[in-house]
Amino acid sequence: MAEFLDDEKVNYGTVKIANEVVAIIAGLAATEIDGVAGMSGGITGDITEMLGMKNLSKGIKVEVGEKEAAIDIFIVVEYGSKISEIASSVQKNVKDTVETMTGLNVMEVNVNVQGVKIPKEPKTEIEPRVK
Repeated sequence: MAEFLDDEKVNYGTVKIANEVVAIIAGLAATEIDGVAGMSGGITGDITEMLGMKNLSKGIKVEVGEKEAAIDIFIVVEYGSKISEIASSVQKNVKDTVETMTGLNVMEVNVNVQGVKIPKEPKTEIEPRVK
Protein backbone atom coordinates (compact mmCIF):
# COMPACT_ATOMS: atom_id res chain seq x y z
CA MET A 1 0.00 0.00 0.00
CA ALA A 2 1.49 3.34 -1.12
CA GLU A 3 1.51 6.33 1.17
CA PHE A 4 0.89 9.76 -0.29
CA LEU A 5 2.98 12.58 1.06
CA ASP A 6 1.14 15.61 2.36
CA ASP A 7 2.89 18.72 0.98
CA GLU A 8 2.49 20.47 4.33
CA LYS A 9 4.55 17.79 6.09
CA VAL A 10 7.40 17.73 3.57
CA ASN A 11 10.29 20.05 4.42
CA TYR A 12 12.14 21.22 1.31
CA GLY A 13 14.52 23.49 3.20
CA THR A 14 14.40 27.10 4.30
CA VAL A 15 13.66 30.34 2.51
CA LYS A 16 15.38 33.47 3.77
CA ILE A 17 14.51 36.90 2.44
CA ALA A 18 17.23 39.52 2.74
CA ASN A 19 16.49 42.80 4.47
CA GLU A 20 17.49 44.60 1.27
CA VAL A 21 14.79 42.76 -0.71
CA VAL A 22 12.07 43.75 1.77
CA ALA A 23 13.40 47.33 1.78
CA ILE A 24 13.20 47.57 -2.02
CA ILE A 25 9.64 46.22 -2.04
CA ALA A 26 8.63 48.65 0.74
CA GLY A 27 10.27 51.62 -1.03
CA LEU A 28 8.53 50.93 -4.31
CA ALA A 29 5.18 50.45 -2.53
CA ALA A 30 5.61 53.75 -0.66
CA THR A 31 6.38 55.75 -3.79
CA GLU A 32 3.22 54.43 -5.49
CA ILE A 33 1.16 56.66 -3.16
CA ASP A 34 0.08 60.05 -4.53
CA GLY A 35 1.58 62.85 -2.44
CA VAL A 36 4.86 61.04 -1.74
CA ALA A 37 7.49 63.17 -3.46
CA GLY A 38 10.30 60.75 -2.66
CA MET A 39 12.27 58.96 -0.03
CA SER A 40 14.62 60.60 2.44
CA GLY A 41 17.85 58.64 2.70
CA GLY A 42 20.03 61.03 4.62
CA ILE A 43 23.51 62.08 3.50
CA THR A 44 24.75 58.66 2.36
CA GLY A 45 21.64 58.06 0.26
CA ASP A 46 21.96 61.48 -1.35
CA ILE A 47 25.66 60.93 -2.15
CA THR A 48 24.83 57.58 -3.74
CA GLU A 49 22.29 59.27 -6.01
CA MET A 50 24.71 62.06 -6.92
CA LEU A 51 27.17 59.40 -8.09
CA GLY A 52 24.49 58.13 -10.46
CA MET A 53 23.57 54.97 -8.59
CA LYS A 54 19.87 54.35 -8.01
CA ASN A 55 19.28 53.22 -4.44
CA LEU A 56 15.88 51.49 -4.40
CA SER A 57 16.02 50.96 -0.64
CA LYS A 58 16.75 54.62 0.14
CA GLY A 59 14.83 55.86 3.18
CA ILE A 60 13.91 52.38 4.45
CA LYS A 61 15.05 50.53 7.58
CA VAL A 62 13.92 46.93 7.89
CA GLU A 63 14.14 44.22 10.53
CA VAL A 64 13.30 40.78 9.18
CA GLY A 65 12.84 37.69 11.31
CA GLU A 66 11.85 34.19 10.26
CA LYS A 67 8.17 35.03 9.90
CA GLU A 68 7.81 38.72 10.76
CA ALA A 69 9.10 42.10 9.65
CA ALA A 70 9.14 45.65 11.01
CA ILE A 71 9.64 48.55 8.63
CA ASP A 72 10.62 52.21 9.16
CA ILE A 73 10.07 54.52 6.19
CA PHE A 74 11.43 58.05 5.78
CA ILE A 75 9.53 60.07 3.17
CA VAL A 76 9.25 63.55 1.68
CA VAL A 77 5.70 64.69 0.91
CA GLU A 78 4.47 67.14 -1.70
CA TYR A 79 3.38 70.57 -0.47
CA GLY A 80 -0.40 70.84 -0.06
CA SER A 81 -0.91 67.14 0.67
CA LYS A 82 -2.67 65.88 3.79
CA ILE A 83 0.20 64.26 5.64
CA SER A 84 -1.96 62.05 7.87
CA GLU A 85 -3.79 60.59 4.84
CA ILE A 86 -0.56 60.01 2.94
CA ALA A 87 1.09 58.33 5.92
CA SER A 88 -1.90 56.06 6.44
CA SER A 89 -1.97 55.11 2.75
CA VAL A 90 1.77 54.40 2.79
CA GLN A 91 1.39 52.17 5.86
CA LYS A 92 -1.42 50.16 4.27
CA ASN A 93 0.19 49.80 0.83
CA VAL A 94 3.60 48.84 2.23
CA LYS A 95 2.10 46.29 4.64
CA ASP A 96 -0.13 44.72 1.97
CA THR A 97 2.58 44.63 -0.70
CA VAL A 98 5.33 43.20 1.51
CA GLU A 99 3.00 40.57 2.98
CA THR A 100 1.72 39.55 -0.47
CA MET A 101 5.15 39.31 -2.07
CA THR A 102 7.12 37.75 0.80
CA GLY A 103 4.62 35.91 2.98
CA LEU A 104 6.09 37.68 6.02
CA ASN A 105 3.75 39.08 8.66
CA VAL A 106 4.46 42.83 8.79
CA MET A 107 4.12 43.78 12.45
CA GLU A 108 4.55 47.54 12.00
CA VAL A 109 5.18 50.20 9.37
CA ASN A 110 6.47 53.41 10.93
CA VAL A 111 6.24 56.42 8.60
CA ASN A 112 8.58 59.34 9.30
CA VAL A 113 7.91 62.51 7.30
CA GLN A 114 11.32 64.12 6.83
CA GLY A 115 10.43 67.02 4.58
CA VAL A 116 8.04 68.80 2.24
CA LYS A 117 8.77 69.30 -1.45
CA ILE A 118 7.78 72.78 -2.50
CA PRO A 119 7.07 73.22 -6.21
CA LYS A 120 9.51 75.40 -8.09
CA GLU A 121 8.09 78.61 -9.47
CA PRO A 122 8.26 78.73 -13.25
CA LYS A 123 10.91 81.05 -14.62
CA THR A 124 9.49 84.08 -16.35
CA GLU A 125 11.14 85.18 -19.55
CA ILE A 126 12.89 88.49 -19.12
CA GLU A 127 12.98 90.65 -22.18
CA PRO A 128 16.50 91.43 -23.23
CA ARG A 129 17.57 95.02 -22.59
CA VAL A 130 19.23 95.32 -25.94
CA LYS A 131 17.71 94.34 -29.27
